[in-house]
Amino acid sequence: DQGSQYTSEQFQRLLTDNGIQCSMSRSGNVWDNAAMESFFSSLKTERTSHKHYRWRDEARADVFDYIERFYNPQRRHSTLGYISPATYEKLRSA
Repeated sequence: DQGSQYTSEQFQRLLTDNGIQCSMSRSGNVWDNAAMESFFSSLKTERTSHKHYRWRDEARADVFDYIERFYNPQRRHSTLGYISPATYEKLRSA
C-alpha cells in the first residue's frame, strides 16, 4: 500500500534528512515486498499457525528459535539456488 502518508513530501523529506533511502517502488509493482510476504507465509504455515502461545515472550522465543535454528541455517530457498540463507551469506562473503 502506497498510502499518501508515505508518499507525502514531508515524509520523504524526513527520510532524506535522516539518511534513509525509501524502498517503495512505483505503484502497481507487486514484487517489492515478495521476500517478506514469503517469509511470513513460511513462518505461519511451518511454525505458528498450529501453536497457541500463552505469553508474548513465549511467542517471541519460539519465532526467534524458528528463524535462528531453522529458517536461516537450514531452510532451503528456491530464490537462493536451493541453499539456506546462512550458506548463501557464507558463499557471498567468501
